[in-house]
Amino acid sequence: MPYTEEDGGRLNNFAVEPKMYAAEPPTKKEQRNYIIFGALAAALVAGVVAVAIAASNVS
Repeated sequence: MPYTEEDGGRLNNFAVEPKMYAAEPPTKKEQRNYIIFGALAAALVAGVVAVAIAASNVS
């Protein structure tokens, strides 16, 4: 544990910080996959909403 000692003799315990890294932009293949998964997610949400509307209209 990384402890530091202040002037009055008090100890402070600081959390270990994770290593930093620079994010890389997505590749063309990853971009295509994001579009496909987004479209599938939108279709799933639209389907769930359609089922909810159909079920709420049942007498």
